[in-house]
Amino acid sequence: MDFWQVFPIAVALLLILEGLLPFLSPERWRAMLAAVATMDDRVIRRFGLGSMLCGLGLLYWVH
Repeated sequence: MDFWQVFPIAVALLLILEGLLPFLSPERWRAMLAAVATMDDRVIRRFGLGSMLCGLGLLYWVH
């Protein structure tokens, strides 16, 4: 499969997963956003780094 065939599929799956929580529980999603807004930048960066590393590990494991 070519990159340009897989990339839109990956983006579509990302959007589906990102939309699950606001669709299923908008109250909890709003509360989560409010909690994130009060967090320190370092905590948010560490969470982002951890998320990227988990994604990279999962991608390595699957591929």
